[in-house]
Amino acid sequence: MTVIANTCLGIDNADLEARGGAHTAAEIAQQPAVWSAVYSLIKDSTHINEFLTPLLAQKDLRIILTGAGTSAFIGKCMAPQMLQKLGRRVEAIATTDLVSGPELFFQHDVPTLMVSFARSGSSPESLAAVNLANWFCGKIHHLIFTCNEQGELFQNGKSKKNVCTVLLPQETHDRGFAMTSSFTSMLYSASLVFGLVGTKEADSQMVSSAAAKVIADGLPLIRSMVAQQFERVVYLGSNELCGLAQEAALKLLELTDGQVVATFDSPLGFRHGPKTIVNDKTLVVLFLSNLAYTRQYDLDLLRELQRDGKAGRVVALSAGAGVDLELEDSPDYFRIDGVAQASNIELALPYIVFAQIFSFLESLAVGNTPDRPSSSGTVNRVVQGVQIYPVASEA
Repeated sequence: MTVIANTCLGIDNADLEARGGAHTAAEIAQQPAVWSAVYSLIKDSTHINEFLTPLLAQKDLRIILTGAGTSAFIGKCMAPQMLQKLGRRVEAIATTDLVSGPELFFQHDVPTLMVSFARSGSSPESLAAVNLANWFCGKIHHLIFTCNEQGELFQNGKSKKNVCTVLLPQETHDRGFAMTSSFTSMLYSASLVFGLVGTKEADSQMVSSAAAKVIADGLPLIRSMVAQQFERVVYLGSNELCGLAQEAALKLLELTDGQVVATFDSPLGFRHGPKTIVNDKTLVVLFLSNLAYTRQYDLDLLRELQRDGKAGRVVALSAGAGVDLELEDSPDYFRIDGVAQASNIELALPYIVFAQIFSFLESLAVGNTPDRPSSSGTVNRVVQGVQIYPVASEA
């Protein structure tokens, strides 16, 4: 007999429906299972390797990772590890920058692979960035990760020889406003393709299990964070995890409709002015790196914030077991077991699930409707109001 759960993220499903949060809650909770499906999809997709192998063999290849908003942060998470892994020029440049200044970023004589991330594949900037790349670059190829089969980006790219499309499972095409399953699934799939995460089934199970543990074990800590009614939240992460901190901050802004101010930085960068945001109504969340060298800088700032005693609360997320001994007994130290040897990209996946749950519960706490959080209707699930202008050479 199949037993259907009547709660999601610890909340009764009927209550979630009534409060306008059923889609977002389900899309956060489903991620461990969705990533398993993404793993199987990428493992069986031989056309991606056939497309990429001759391109990556070019030593002068330039790789641009692009998207808008949350989709742009995927590239920011991936770029540091890709640079190290591939030994090629790798840059994360948002479509919003490519479209507003194409002549500043595209280079005609440099062979370029543009990797586009798009949940809907129908935003004006996503489509324009591809068209501009085709116009400005003499040797251009496109690798497109998207969650929407009906999107123009996917449909337009299907028949073109210089384009490879990766369509993720339908479940990743979030019905809620905020990108949750779509963000992590595009990050995970692209990281699998470029070898930034383990490619064995056991590696996939490790990541999914870690996120499942966050969902199962993280709720008491997250609820206590919500109960303190912070007015400001700061997310901090180094290198790959700085892009993740930016996504975590945006998720909180989106889901609370700006009622909670959220920002991000790197631990080293935070001292250079942004630290002035900290007061007794501020929550600081640190994503601790799994790289021992980088982690030293993360922990230095954590200790500094604790000594200062100015923040309302400082919470640290970590994969280290027995590494941060001074933190082990702290109620504000959340350790994710089973990923001590994971790359920072692998660690980013359960980390962001923690932040997504916090943003979701904060949204409910401030009386918002997470599935449609913009009360004014001026911020939309697929961006509106963007006019694409011709560049001078096209006019």
